[in-house]
Amino acid sequence: MALGWHQPLARGLTPMSPQPLLLLLLWGWGAGAQQATQPFSIKIEGDVTLGGLFPVHARGPAGVPCGEVKKEKGIHRMEAMLYALDQINGDPQLLPNLTLGARILDTCSRDTYALEQSLTFVQALIQKDTSDVRCADGQPPVLARPERVVAVVGASASSVSIMVANVLRLFAIPQISYASTAPELSDNNRYDYFSRVVPPDSYQAQAMVDVVKALGWNYVSTLASEGNYGESGVEAFVQISREAGGVCIAQSIKIPREPKAGEFDKLVKRLMETPNARGIIIFANEDDIKRVLEAARRANLTGHFLWVGSDSWGSKISPILKQEEVAEGAVTILPKRASIDGFDQYFTSRSLENNRRNIWFAEFWEDDFKCKLTRPGAQLEEATRKCTGEERIGRDSTYEQEGKVQFVIDAVYAMAHALHDMHLDLCPGAPGLCDHMDPVDGRTLLHYIRGVNFNGSAGTPVMFNENGDAPGRYDIFQYQLTNTTVPGYKAIGQWTEYLRLNIEEMQWSGGQQEIPSSVCSLPCGPGERKKMVKGVPCCWHCELCDGYQYQLDEFTCETCPFDMRPSPNRTACRPTPIVKLEWSSPWAVLPICLAICGILGTTFVLVTFVRHNETPIVRASGRELSYVLLTGIFLIYTITFLMIAEPGMVVCAARRLLLGLGMAISYSALLTKTNRIYRIFEQGKRSVTPPRFISPTSQLAITFSLSAVQLVGTLAWLGVRPPHSVVDYEEQRAPNPEAARGVLKCDMSDLSLVCCLAYSLLLMVTCTVYAIKARGVPETFNEAKPIGFTMYTTCIVWLAFVPIFFGTAQSAEKIYIQTTTLTVSMSLSASVSLGMLYVPKVYVIVFHPEQNVAKRKRSFKAAAAAVSASTRLSQKGNERQNGAGTAQVAACDSYTLLWVTAPPPDTEECRVPGATPSPV
Repeated sequence: MALGWHQPLARGLTPMSPQPLLLLLLWGWGAGAQQATQPFSIKIEGDVTLGGLFPVHARGPAGVPCGEVKKEKGIHRMEAMLYALDQINGDPQLLPNLTLGARILDTCSRDTYALEQSLTFVQALIQKDTSDVRCADGQPPVLARPERVVAVVGASASSVSIMVANVLRLFAIPQISYASTAPELSDNNRYDYFSRVVPPDSYQAQAMVDVVKALGWNYVSTLASEGNYGESGVEAFVQISREAGGVCIAQSIKIPREPKAGEFDKLVKRLMETPNARGIIIFANEDDIKRVLEAARRANLTGHFLWVGSDSWGSKISPILKQEEVAEGAVTILPKRASIDGFDQYFTSRSLENNRRNIWFAEFWEDDFKCKLTRPGAQLEEATRKCTGEERIGRDSTYEQEGKVQFVIDAVYAMAHALHDMHLDLCPGAPGLCDHMDPVDGRTLLHYIRGVNFNGSAGTPVMFNENGDAPGRYDIFQYQLTNTTVPGYKAIGQWTEYLRLNIEEMQWSGGQQEIPSSVCSLPCGPGERKKMVKGVPCCWHCELCDGYQYQLDEFTCETCPFDMRPSPNRTACRPTPIVKLEWSSPWAVLPICLAICGILGTTFVLVTFVRHNETPIVRASGRELSYVLLTGIFLIYTITFLMIAEPGMVVCAARRLLLGLGMAISYSALLTKTNRIYRIFEQGKRSVTPPRFISPTSQLAITFSLSAVQLVGTLAWLGVRPPHSVVDYEEQRAPNPEAARGVLKCDMSDLSLVCCLAYSLLLMVTCTVYAIKARGVPETFNEAKPIGFTMYTTCIVWLAFVPIFFGTAQSAEKIYIQTTTLTVSMSLSASVSLGMLYVPKVYVIVFHPEQNVAKRKRSFKAAAAAVSASTRLSQKGNERQNGAGTAQVAACDSYTLLWVTAPPPDTEECRVPGATPSPV
């Protein structure tokens, strides 16, 4: 066997069985079944036994498993299996050395009852350990071994097949269904031993969707019997219609498995809640179909609903019996089939005498001929006709071959062909079963089943794909009542991967030829578009085009191209006006004024420093770095004019180059200054040796190196992405198209602008850090503190810049606000540096020239020695107050002086009032 735990079952159930609860159930049932007779099954002797599952009876009322006999779906199909067995056993070419037998069971159209019955098929695989059982004479009992079922034909309903398949797969028993079409059964992982000669409902659902679309319907409801067949069929229809588009589902209603009184009247009333959805897609069993039609007739809705039935309706008479007017115009689907003449001859020749092997045939006989058979001790009612036994099917009763007869025959033949091929491979030339096929291995048999390919009873190929499904081939029928010589089902098309439908041959209620409508909404008027209802793409509301859309056609409002806006009457598009920041704009006045004042102030400071280049204040300020710093400040002011100028390739290139370069130069110079001050004081605490790189040349080299990073990065950016101007139509795309404007600007996003300033901001933060570290410089050295105040103020300016700049990113005035914010922030930061660092110096130079005089110099070495001595004195005696021993620095020209906290009187001579000395 395919499952390793089947062998322990032959010796007795062990606690380690994988399915303990199920196997205990099977064990208990199987043990009892060996001792019981089987009055509700048909047994045909043979070398190989096939199982059969057929809905011989309908589902019984509550508490009763079986109801009335089902003549077509039950007896016809079951007799088709018997007929196929007779044909195969009489065929010298197919299984010539083997005889097929059968064990046929009634499922009573109920999955739970079918599961209980199907345990018959596995009882041969479950043997109880009887070593401890003895007869009265002490001998071991002789138990009749039940026949071994190698494969099962059935079941009919998908819910029954699913239930049975879950058991049969545990014992590796292959199963071929002749009618189960639920898509769920295509799952080869869960139902690996299941195959079927009918196509799955996914194909049928596709065919039904194609029919609905061909009829021009886009709004339908669905009805499904509770269970795998109905629910999975409707689910497949809904999914395919959703994927294909063009068909909407108004309602999806489920028919309960055990409907209460009045349930179908409520169901029809619910369908009328969406009266425009006249098309009803129905996946239901024939009993439910009949009761739905009855409820529609009671509601006086004959001719209102347009039925599209699945293969469970097919071309059957029983669902529409006495409901023909309500069913008129119904379109039904049926797997492509042909009437088997040999079966007709066989079945119509059946009688009570020659068909005793069918234990349900007498019940069928009574129902078919509306008579009663006499039984010993039973008395007939006066109104009941007695059966004579001389009645003949088709002569004394209505007979029409059931639609699935062909598939039952094909399923049995598929089993026979698989066994035939298996016998040829495993037992070549052997009469009967050889050791390799005794017992028949289920997994091996499944392999041969999936490999069969032969022409079936109707002449169509019988084959299976990797999931055990048959190819999809359907006939399309319509039930026609009027304007026809013979009322009944008429073939109007077929479906094999695509639909071929003869619309001209269709007729509807009352014999009308025009296709009735089943649509959700009426067409919109001129100048309106169809706005689809959310979740129901076939329903819409009519509305005028809005926003930037213009009317393209009756169904579509097309959005104008990004550089255009709709015309006032929304019939065409027109160009969007282009704007830019003008020199006369109020947003440009303040930045321009600040920039002009800054440029004039910077120029005045620069001219003053040049004219007094050799004076002590200028020399003490570090002339070289001062000129570099003033140049950077000048460039910062200049960028305002570039930001307001009309964008072009040259202007955009200049913006990229100078936007961050001016700030980089300024903060590189300030960083160099603060770093030098910090290093001098730190070095002075530890040693009299001056720190490295404090000469003017070194400072310039450091400043230019730091500035070069910004310059090289910008030049690389210019090389990789050459600058150009663009028109941004999104920035001022107002809700009202009349207010829309395109903004002419450089190809710099907010992110690239921040990246351009990022290095300068990094220098600014670093400079601020050094300014904080150097905050302990003595008060008499008045160069570090102005730099510190400058950096603190600058940080505040840029911290205010960030929320304003990015907080207006979605504003319609973005170009104006952001440009003004950026230029004003840059001008303010430049003005802070200019005002705090150079205005006091210029003031002394211009208004107090008498203070711009050098008085005394001392060497760095001597001053450092003095600091070291004073520090040692403070450490020995703690003779001075807090802060004693701190070095103080003042610079005169290019020399640096150091003294103790209480400087000697002569150091005052070196200080220039108003000057900001700097260590060199």
